[in-house]
Amino acid sequence: MPPRQRQPPHHSESHQLDRIESQLRAIMRKLNILQKDEKIIMADLSTITADVAANTDATQSAVTLLTNLKAELDAAGTDPVALKALSDSLEANTQALAAAVTANTPAA
Repeated sequence: MPPRQRQPPHHSESHQLDRIESQLRAIMRKLNILQKDEKIIMADLSTITADVAANTDATQSAVTLLTNLKAELDAAGTDPVALKALSDSLEANTQALAAAVTANTPAA
């Protein structure tokens, strides 16, 4: 007996296949959007992670500066020359810190 030949799909089967293909295309479009969004989110997360690290470094630098300032004040005692040098150093550090904050503060 010869093999049965496949019948062409009926109109309703063809319509169902078209609907399935249309839904699949819609799903693929949504998946592509999700993948693009994921890349944007990951880029944002990387930026935030770097910002947190920079902020942590800046905070630690400020803590170190203040801790060292206390030690330097204690060491200078009442020596006017040592106190003047410490004052000059503090002024330079204050200006550098102010410049860094200004440079890294986004405009409103």
